[in-house]
Amino acid sequence: MVVKTIPEIPVKKGEPPYKLWMFEPGEKKEFPLVFNLRQLAEQRRPALIPGHRLCAGCAAPIVVKLASFAFRGPTVVVNATGCLEVSTTIYPYTSWAVPWIHNAFENAAATGSGIEAAIKALKKTGRLKYEHVDVVVFAGDGGTYDIGIQALSGMAERGHDVLYILYDNEAYMNTGIQRSGGTPKFAWTTTSPVGSVLPGKGEHKKPIADIMVAHRIPYVATATPAHWMDLIKKVRKGIEVNGPAFIHALSSCNRGWRHEEGISIEILRRAVDTCYFPLWEWTPETGYLLTDRSLVIARNPSLKQPIDKFLEVQGRFRHLLRPENKELLKQLQDYVDAVWEDLLKRASNAPR
Repeated sequence: MVVKTIPEIPVKKGEPPYKLWMFEPGEKKEFPLVFNLRQLAEQRRPALIPGHRLCAGCAAPIVVKLASFAFRGPTVVVNATGCLEVSTTIYPYTSWAVPWIHNAFENAAATGSGIEAAIKALKKTGRLKYEHVDVVVFAGDGGTYDIGIQALSGMAERGHDVLYILYDNEAYMNTGIQRSGGTPKFAWTTTSPVGSVLPGKGEHKKPIADIMVAHRIPYVATATPAHWMDLIKKVRKGIEVNGPAFIHALSSCNRGWRHEEGISIEILRRAVDTCYFPLWEWTPETGYLLTDRSLVIARNPSLKQPIDKFLEVQGRFRHLLRPENKELLKQLQDYVDAVWEDLLKRASNAPR
């Protein structure tokens, strides 16, 4: 089948590359995936346009823009309360070029489920003229690991055809950098301070992607904006599967992670190179599969970096690099190594 572009979306010479995504009722066209950077800039429009007030150095808008390059056509975005929501829709303005809805911290997946059910009902009665309308949820770690996990689990259990993208900046950054279920062990936050009594948070991150695998939904993956092609491919896969899909995207926060604004992508590269955040995908048919840089590291273990390479550029972990905390650093390294080795055993494409 020949895939044609929709004329309202590609960037025309002399016009700004930002405007609303418009689709005529009855259109049955689908955007192809594009990975040539020049072609991507010329032919695709991001769903998030300039004017938002996210911090300089924030990785969340990069996650959203890359994800939107994988949108295949008409799309409704659901956005839980959080940094992304409050910074992109300060009344009466919006930076979203697609239909967008805000909901409370706890019910992003429930809202997405309701929209998906409404779309099915409209199509069944002939009142929706589009071939498909995709539903994509963006939510942070607070709205996913903790407050929103019940709605997310319900969405997965009921089988709604929704892609849920977690942008994980590892704390409640929007409300003052408090610890969440996604905060790593020994990290400083305002509610897990570092001092003579506590060495930061006392618990490891909740394995949220593995929890979603346990739901046996059609597609689960991890991603970072530093590995942009891997992320775009996974978003398109998550959209195209018939049923719920979940992508866990690591998203650095220079305010909460205490790092320089210009090194966000470098930190995310280090997260993968140290195997702190491995890249993989899972389907019921294939099981776990390593992807991108993590597959390269599995094939050449000498490329794996020690965890301190990830920690050394972040102020929230600087106490771990002090001589008196050598044992804490070893504990974290041992944990990362154990999780990585377990993943190598699970992944069917890992070298044996």
